[in-house]
Amino acid sequence: MASVKLEKINKVFGRDHIIDDVDLEIGDGQFVVFVGPSGCGKSTLLRLIAGLESITDGDLRIDDTVVNDLPPRERGVGMVFQSYALYPHMTVYDNMAFGLKLAKQSDETINDRVMSTARILQLEGLLHRKPKALSGGQRQRVAMGRAMAREPRILLFDEPLSNLDASLRVQMRNEIARLHNRLGSTMIYVTHDQVEAMTLADKIVVLNGGHVEQVGSPQELYQRPATKFVAGFIGSPTMNFMPAQLLANDDHGCRVLAPGVGELALPQDASAQPQSAVLNIGVRPEHLRLAEPSGDNRFEIVNVEYLGNEVYVYLDPKEGDTLLIHRSEAPSQWEEGQHVALVPDTQHVHLFDDRGAALDLPAQRQAA
Repeated sequence: MASVKLEKINKVFGRDHIIDDVDLEIGDGQFVVFVGPSGCGKSTLLRLIAGLESITDGDLRIDDTVVNDLPPRERGVGMVFQSYALYPHMTVYDNMAFGLKLAKQSDETINDRVMSTARILQLEGLLHRKPKALSGGQRQRVAMGRAMAREPRILLFDEPLSNLDASLRVQMRNEIARLHNRLGSTMIYVTHDQVEAMTLADKIVVLNGGHVEQVGSPQELYQRPATKFVAGFIGSPTMNFMPAQLLANDDHGCRVLAPGVGELALPQDASAQPQSAVLNIGVRPEHLRLAEPSGDNRFEIVNVEYLGNEVYVYLDPKEGDTLLIHRSEAPSQWEEGQHVALVPDTQHVHLFDDRGAALDLPAQRQAA
């Protein structure tokens, strides 16, 4: 096991600044997930840690050693790729043993490590098979086993589940989580799927445009997003956003006016002074209540999705083109074409300034 520290890491390809001044500490034995939209730099950052790409500027430390100039084989890392990258002409045993043979390990050591890894991953009955005779989930376990057999200090995963169907992804998420619990090794995992990030990580790193938006536990990012981007990216369905105007912010609290919804009294900390009267409020779908329409608070239901144990109700936002979403337990009394009023739970409203930075609410502080 090992710790990883990134100090002002930058990566430039030609004129494109892909990674921009990233500072990050990953503790010994932590499971850290890099998450963000396509093109945010998460896979590039993983490849910089692995040594598959060179660092333009900054220092990368594994434990206390700067490893910028060390080749991948000397960094003590193992990597699991999205495409499995198994040798089709080799058996499962030989695929898992290949890296050890290149390292000139003894036959006894190779056999001990392969068999031990196979037991952990429940591959003992598949060692004689070739990859074409395996399911997608079994191939991914072999790819993990090949990396693990080398006993790396750090295991890196680059979107390893994206090629699997939905039910198999759930199964493999559980297997990877159990694997981390058994081994206690340092793991860094890249995904664009925020559900994978929320279910696997000790710590999530949200990336956007090559820089870090926020680092924290799944609970911290969900309950106290630091920016509007994080609030919209973490959580499924996504957070609802509505424009708002600041009316007052003092020791008695914060009052905002949301067009179509009306005036809201929020438990806002008066020390967090917005720089502009133009704000956005954010409300999770489960914290948005529907009621009979009243006055200007009148929104049309445009779609109702029944998901078995819960219902998603989509509403015309009046302003903008992103539908508002209400989530509730099934059954639902709401139908397409109905008009309703929106009643946000003010204890769970998030407030963002005109730059997208979150303004702290006491209710959010207590929930976190």
